[in-house]
Amino acid sequence: MTRFHTDEYVHFLSRVSPETTEDLTYHGTRFLVGDDNPAWEGLFEFCSLSAGGSIEAATRLTSGAVDIAINWAGGLHHAKKREASGFCYVNDIVLGILELLRSHPRVLYIDIDCHHGDGVEEAFYTTDRVMTCSFHKFGEYFPGTGTQEDRGRNKGKGYAINIPLKDGITDEAYKSVFEPIVTKINEVYRPSAIVLQCGADSLAGDKLGCFNITMQGHANCVQFVRKLGIPFMLLGGGGYTVKNVARTWAFETACALGIEDSIDPNMPWNEYFEWFGPRYRLEVVKNNMEDLNTKDGSLDRVRETALKHLSELRPAPSVGLQDVPRESVGEHLGFSSQEPSKTDELDERLAQHMRFVHQLQEPPTSDSSDSPESDSDDSSSSKRVNRSARRVRAEKQRMSIVTNRLLDVSRFGEDGLDEFGCGWHPAELNGGSRSATTKRRFFQSAAHWDDRMQRVLVSNEGLAMPRVSVTEMMELGGRNGEHDGSEPDEEMDIDEEEG
Repeated sequence: MTRFHTDEYVHFLSRVSPETTEDLTYHGTRFLVGDDNPAWEGLFEFCSLSAGGSIEAATRLTSGAVDIAINWAGGLHHAKKREASGFCYVNDIVLGILELLRSHPRVLYIDIDCHHGDGVEEAFYTTDRVMTCSFHKFGEYFPGTGTQEDRGRNKGKGYAINIPLKDGITDEAYKSVFEPIVTKINEVYRPSAIVLQCGADSLAGDKLGCFNITMQGHANCVQFVRKLGIPFMLLGGGGYTVKNVARTWAFETACALGIEDSIDPNMPWNEYFEWFGPRYRLEVVKNNMEDLNTKDGSLDRVRETALKHLSELRPAPSVGLQDVPRESVGEHLGFSSQEPSKTDELDERLAQHMRFVHQLQEPPTSDSSDSPESDSDDSSSSKRVNRSARRVRAEKQRMSIVTNRLLDVSRFGEDGLDEFGCGWHPAELNGGSRSATTKRRFFQSAAHWDDRMQRVLVSNEGLAMPRVSVTEMMELGGRNGEHDGSEPDEEMDIDEEEG
């Protein structure tokens, strides 16, 4: 998982539970942002199975053991590098593509989920070795991204293809835009492997979807990709009308095997038979929803724009591949290396944050420096601090996959932890005010540096709560125990008697 996600985030997923969510997410400001991504028992086990299935599927494809690999538990395309999003916690798609890139020079990712595949696009936004193509609903709809102007950056410019659609698209309209665009991509990009995310929330009647595609129209995408003759991976994704999801993925498994014409549309009796009423057939029929894509001609414009962008691409990028064996654990941790380890990204970020905190603690001075160079340095550093402060104080905005509305999420350490006194002077905590020249005390520390004695001194003055030794704290029953003068609780009395 850490090939894409941060160590901190993966460690968090391995520890989080419904009881510890509030503490580990810092009151909902980190990792699991919003109500769309709750913690539940067995979360990390599910993430391991989902990610492991996609990685194993990619391994089977690269080894040549199979031409088609399926992981219906995968397709979680919203998960970010260090954050869950849209019911997705670990981005198994990115992990699978990274495994494919060990042997394949170019990988094509196709997303037919009703929601934009923002997590996968973001991961490969600056590379030309992965082309992402997403067919999705655009507008006031989660995640709010995926315009045709979003085409990639740097080396990846032009290798992100977005097909924004409107409500009510039908099988015929979807086919008229899917097949020509995928055909053009195959001609221009020449992928050596394809990953197809088959999110079933694009089906008609889905609880969170807004398309009008039948099971046959959805499966037509699988059939079309299979006819290209390129090794490809089938993944699951969204889908919130469960009985239609089961129907469609069962039928698309048959399509991948090439036996879709030989299976009986009448469902056989099984213990879940009653779930598939009232029709009890292997089908998802369309409804009377109006197709807004053909009504105003927007579908033709979207298709022409996408084909134009593909025509402007240079020929398929060539990549020199050589077998690169994976590192052993010792080599990865640097045990076999005699050279001192270089500063990694986390160390640099921590150092930058320490400099930022130090700058905030320095009071503004009215004395001007004699050197013009120092004046320019001070002014530039203050500008950097001010910009950093504005970035920290700015609120993140996330869209809910359930309500499709923007949510304001406070940054950690600003609105989220005021009750702990982080970043505020003790005088403020006691109802006073802080002058402009007073240093900000972070983490409510009572320690200060004495220049004369050249040592750190700790005092009780200014603390919101008096210092208590460990022994006294245990006598009081811990941090949440009773204060002096109160009787111990009944449970403590029973424990003492039993002891």
